[in-house]
Amino acid sequence: MMKDIFVLITLLILSALSRAQENHFYNDSYQTLDNMLVDKQPYSFKSAVFSVENAYYQGKLNTEELNRKIAFLTKFCNQIIVNRKLQYSEKDEATVSKYASIYTIICQATPVIIGKDTLKYKPFTYDFEDVFGHKELSNLFVSKLLNTQKGNCNSMPYLYKIIAEELGVDANLALAPNHIYIKHNIKSIGWFNTELTSGIFPQDSWLMASGYIHLDAIQNGVFMKALSNKESLALLLVDLANAYERSYPENDGSFSLKCAERAIQVHPYLANALILQAETHKKQFQKLMKEKNTKNIQTILSNPKAKELFDLMNKEYAHIHKIGYRSMPEEMYLDWLVSLKTERSKYEDTRLQK
Repeated sequence: MMKDIFVLITLLILSALSRAQENHFYNDSYQTLDNMLVDKQPYSFKSAVFSVENAYYQGKLNTEELNRKIAFLTKFCNQIIVNRKLQYSEKDEATVSKYASIYTIICQATPVIIGKDTLKYKPFTYDFEDVFGHKELSNLFVSKLLNTQKGNCNSMPYLYKIIAEELGVDANLALAPNHIYIKHNIKSIGWFNTELTSGIFPQDSWLMASGYIHLDAIQNGVFMKALSNKESLALLLVDLANAYERSYPENDGSFSLKCAERAIQVHPYLANALILQAETHKKQFQKLMKEKNTKNIQTILSNPKAKELFDLMNKEYAHIHKIGYRSMPEEMYLDWLVSLKTERSKYEDTRLQK
């Protein structure tokens, strides 16, 4: 009997140690992101992104191979810059040439001369399979994009920003409902949008055409704001929490709340973080109802902890609505995304053609 108890205790300890070992990848990634936010570690969007993806893969991400692929793309960009002269003569010509080269390798088929042969480099393409990562979270990853040449509005702008930084220039991520794109500011025209999923430079009117971008959301920087590097790290904190939730669906919510709260400190109107915070409190409230074996909200509200969570999440959801965030149905998002190609002449920014 004592032997069986000892074996059981040993197995429980080993199981707990195993979970702790798995969790340390997420803790390490959180620390990496936080260190970059407080300047304890050199900022690198590439390192930050791969730390999140490596946590999900529990230390098995082949970063050496991914770095080689990024180095190849960076070298390819430099070759394009050397061999192509843009019709652009402002003082920021060198920077704009780098932006144009990244756009080319991500969005355009490009002839490559090797000796006497001319090969056609194939660009990255949009993957309409599991766009939101519901079936497999890694479908949103930069590593998946690099390995398959197929990506989405999460991985493609992330890769663009990574390559831009490898080339020594900045690239600003920007948010729309269910969507991430690139914003640049150049001397000739000021701010413009780069939409990588369709390879088009759309006007802001396309973003507004979704019908889910409230004026308050623009004024508060919820949508259409050019995110700083640190605000982009805050976005990765939300990615990290979402990966953790997928790895450990029965968690107590503490890690997700830590990520959400840190992200909100950096960007108070980051809707992804505010929603994560509210949804985590909702999950904790529902778990408490299950533990108390009741479906009656009024009954559970007699519990002080339940009442605190209930009031908190309602306050958080009200705040999210107040700052202008509106949820966009996934089916409508896909239709909206496709509209950029089907109505290209209507939404394309013609200033870039001059």
